[in-house]
Amino acid sequence: MKRLQTIRMLSLPLLLAAMLSLSACYGNPVDNSNPAADGPAATSARDGSSPDHSKEVKIVGYLLGSAPKGMPEVLAAINEKLKRDINATLEINYIGWGDVASRYPLLLVSGEDVDFVFAADWNYYVSEASKGAFLNLSGEMLNTYMPAHMARLPAAALEAAKVNGKVFMVPTSTPDRKVNVAMFRKDIMKQAGMTDITEMSQIEPYLAEVKRSYPDMIPLNLESQYDLPTPYHYLLAEKLGWPGAPVDSGDPLSEGITFDNDDPSGKIVSMMEEPYLSAQKYAAGIMKDWYDKGYINKNPYANKVRSKDNFINGKTGVAFGNTTDVASVLTSAKEKGIEVYLKPMLYPSGRTAQTSWINNGVAVAANSKNPERTLEALDLLMEDPAYVTLAYFGIEGVNYAITSDDRLGLPEGVTNDSNTYPPDAAGFWFVNKDLFKPMATWTDSYIGLQGKIKDYLVPVPYLGFTFNSENIKTEVANIKNVSTQYAQPIFIGAVNNVDEAFDILDKKLKAAGIDRVKAEVEQQAAEFLAAKQQ
Repeated sequence: MKRLQTIRMLSLPLLLAAMLSLSACYGNPVDNSNPAADGPAATSARDGSSPDHSKEVKIVGYLLGSAPKGMPEVLAAINEKLKRDINATLEINYIGWGDVASRYPLLLVSGEDVDFVFAADWNYYVSEASKGAFLNLSGEMLNTYMPAHMARLPAAALEAAKVNGKVFMVPTSTPDRKVNVAMFRKDIMKQAGMTDITEMSQIEPYLAEVKRSYPDMIPLNLESQYDLPTPYHYLLAEKLGWPGAPVDSGDPLSEGITFDNDDPSGKIVSMMEEPYLSAQKYAAGIMKDWYDKGYINKNPYANKVRSKDNFINGKTGVAFGNTTDVASVLTSAKEKGIEVYLKPMLYPSGRTAQTSWINNGVAVAANSKNPERTLEALDLLMEDPAYVTLAYFGIEGVNYAITSDDRLGLPEGVTNDSNTYPPDAAGFWFVNKDLFKPMATWTDSYIGLQGKIKDYLVPVPYLGFTFNSENIKTEVANIKNVSTQYAQPIFIGAVNNVDEAFDILDKKLKAAGIDRVKAEVEQQAAEFLAAKQQ
């Protein structure tokens, strides 16, 4: 889950945008010059005919995470509206966080009935688009079948979504304002003699206190996908402006080619070159020390539950997420009397990168049986206020209630833990978040942090840059395979000797073709920067 800002992994997230009053960008419908894809959608778009709703269709979509308990009731309500509006029904399936790396690419080539999938720069969008897994979406198609969304989507969003000159995803009209964060319990911090945390490298007293005083809690209980590289990346970001994932693969679990977001020159480097090599060894040394002391679960690969979900249940001392997806965690913690300390992940400059347009969106599968009706359904889900509220917050009176001051609260007798459809939990992260009402349950710590976020976010040299790996896809695949075997143990500290582990990794990456990948990234990055100057 390319989690450029969600390490976000995880990606990945969206309540924050409403409180920040993120302004939508409005403009005329965009006509990008992509050739229309073959098929009924393209034909209908070209001849200008009205969409044909005479035949009822079922639209099959895949989102990330897992279905909330109340999903059947909410989906039934959505389908009642869709049946009336466009004579369609929706089937939603989920790809668990621990299965994303293996199942997401396989799903798109398996021949299964799939109409759309969640898509993002941090979740293999570029690599899967390069393979032909997604339908090419012309401006004509989008204007015909998604008029409401296109009225709110600036040309820059579709430009950011282009892979090899073509658009393969529908970006959200409201990209998130968010910062990656780590969560700590204030009561444990007090026991450890800590009042503040300014760097991830300072938390050993906290980890030691968890291990000493809470035998049923693992200090760093990492999950196999999102969490696995995250504390390592937090440590990496103490030394340079780590963008969250290498450019070539967009996979936070992989080594590769990258840049320093605190370096305005935009110099492209291998992660095995300076300044990254020294920063990696710094992070790896700390992770090894923590792993050897028993602060990290011995086998994150077997853990499918994210730390932010284990945090409230007392199974991890530290949790990771972003300022959007931890809102419900903070609410649950408040209900249980747990005070939470939030530590944002910032670069050495004290800043972090703005979120790209393609951080949340949807792609239509190349083999979709109903691409035109899929786009119509997405137009409603992403931009119609009634659909947005239903998909994101659930059913009024069951999952939320409108307070006297026009905020979203919980119905009487419902807590954040008992709510069967919590906000942000169902994976509809691509909806128009400007349509959200503020939440009555936001905690003081959350409000305090979000008030600072706009000052943290800055434009970076490669904002909007999407790498086309077509020319070196074999090498990128090889690098990911090498990373699984030789880099990921470094990320969690499970190596005997840090220097020796990096020596082996370096040799394996060279054999995998990392130098050729660097040359390709350098060429495309230079072209991107040159185009920005025009």
